[in-house]
Amino acid sequence: MPTESYPYPAAVSQVSEGDTPAARDARAIAWLRAQKGGPVVVVTPRKDVRGVVKAFAASAGVTHLSWRGLSIGSLTRSRVLLAWPDRDLLNGLWGIQLDALAVIEHGQRDTHDWIEDAQPTRLLADGLYPTAPILADPLPALPNGIDGILEYLASQAAGYSSGLKWNEEDKLKADLMNRRSRWDGVSPDQVRAKCRALGMRPNDVDTIVVLVQRRLDGGRFNVRKSYRQFHFLPDYF
Repeated sequence: MPTESYPYPAAVSQVSEGDTPAARDARAIAWLRAQKGGPVVVVTPRKDVRGVVKAFAASAGVTHLSWRGLSIGSLTRSRVLLAWPDRDLLNGLWGIQLDALAVIEHGQRDTHDWIEDAQPTRLLADGLYPTAPILADPLPALPNGIDGILEYLASQAAGYSSGLKWNEEDKLKADLMNRRSRWDGVSPDQVRAKCRALGMRPNDVDTIVVLVQRRLDGGRFNVRKSYRQFHFLPDYF
């Protein structure tokens, strides 16, 4: 089911009962062949793959790329078979206009958030199943102005094609250090949920959550001089 950030047909071939890797690969290929659109591109972690994916990649008119040096933007208007991607590669698909995408899952930890966002058709051994949209309960308000901080960061990131800029990251880093008690009692999972609800790019969500986690772990940040004393308002502390 196409969504705002993934506005094209998408499917994911997942491990299921009585399955084999070859069958899982073949399901994704068969689904992609049935989709209309531009040229077919196969993307694998490296070129030396085996089995049905290798045979498909060698087919006439099919382009085979590896992750190394891949420009995600070059996949625009293509039908893409993305084999065994990691989280970073899936994050990079946000906002890219493909004609169709078939993902062969490597691990659920890598695909979990992408599946929730892209709502692909699930290709299982016993059939095809649409991914039902998740109707989450309204998120509880985060304390101490954190909701407002995340809303500000989301609005700034939305204004740039590449997402969150270094100066906004520095503002967050400075606030995490200069107003440490503001963030007490707020978990990285709560921050992630809020950022995703605001429609932030996956890479920006990960950036913010990693910074919050580092702060909770006692880490410090390198902040440029112009922002070292910065903190967000309202100032509760």
